[in-house]
Formats: sequence, C-alpha cells, structure tokens
Amino acid sequence: MQLFANLYARALSWAANPRALYYLCGLSFVEAFIFPVMPEVMLAPMMLARRARAFFYANMSLLFSLLGALVGYALGHWAYEAIRPLFSAHVQAVIASWVATLQQDMQEHWLTMLGALTLAALQPVIPMKLVTWAAGIVGVPIGPFLACIAVGRGKRVWLLALLVRWFGDRAERLLRRNVEWVGWVALGLLAALALWLLLR
Repeated sequence: MQLFANLYARALSWAANPRALYYLCGLSFVEAFIFPVMPEVMLAPMMLARRARAFFYANMSLLFSLLGALVGYALGHWAYEAIRPLFSAHVQAVIASWVATLQQDMQEHWLTMLGALTLAALQPVIPMKLVTWAAGIVGVPIGPFLACIAVGRGKRVWLLALLVRWFGDRAERLLRRNVEWVGWVALGLLAALALWLLLR
C-alpha cells in the first residue's frame, strides 16, 4: 500500500500550484502537531523550481513549523489533561510514571534533555508531533523548547536548501525514492513507542 507515496504525489501537485508558498506554510504548520507528511516533500520541488529562493522557502517553512510546534505543545499540555480520564487507571499510571521520570531527568540533566529535544527535531524518523506533544505534557519550559525546535528543524530545512543548491535534481530523486519507507518506518516507530509506554 503506497500511502506515503500518494501523499508525496499530492504534495508535489501542491508545490506546482501558484499558491504553493501558502500550502508550504500550511503543511509546515500542521505537520508539527498532527499531519503525517514532512514539509520537505514540498520544499524540495519548490526549491528546485527556484533555486535562488531555496533559503527563503526554508525559513518560511521553519517559521510555520515553530508556530505549529506551539500548537502541539499546547495540545500536549491541555488536551492531555482533558482526555486523561478516558484512559484506564493502568494507562494513567504508566503515563504519569513516564512524565514524572522525564520531569526529574529534565531538572537533573537539563542540558542533556535540551540536546535530546534538538536531536529529535533534527532527525526525520521520530515524528515532529510526538516531540511537541510530549514536550507539552512534560512541561519543558517554552523558551528552551522553541530554541531547540528552531535549531533542530532549522538544520533540516537549511541542509535541504544546501543540497538543492549543490546537487539539484539528484536531491529530489533521492527524496522521491525513499519517501515511502521513511514514512512507514516513522509510523512503525511511533506505534512501537506507544505500545512500549502502555506495556512498560
């Protein structure tokens, strides 16, 4: 089943639209807290079409990713409290233990936690929405949270801009060839993490 390839094809059609910049901003925004497709699938063809504006597109995507990260953080903070009574007592206890452990780690090893948050925003395997929701649930201070997301996600989109400027069409072919397995691996890791938290 080619779920992510189909979503990628849809994103490519958006990238060719005259309103592509608006779609890129919207995709970057919702991907940070709910949508499963990374904004890079629109960024790559947009950058290839207008290479001189590659870093402009990267910065716009980053800006709206940060705005979306704030939404994910707020959902993690407030929505979790609202839906917590829907979980069984066992699941609530597991989540409470996990949150308490992370909060203690954050207080005792805050530099390590900030480094982990930056790395989580940098790599494409752990979905961005998991990072933003978890940060809101745990209560990571908002300033350091945004700084880590900006550095991690910024490196991703700026690296893509560099690749497009240097390698052109080859960069887009690499993304097209690997989008399906990257999407499924990310989804599988998310499901495995959720299962581990429930059974821990």
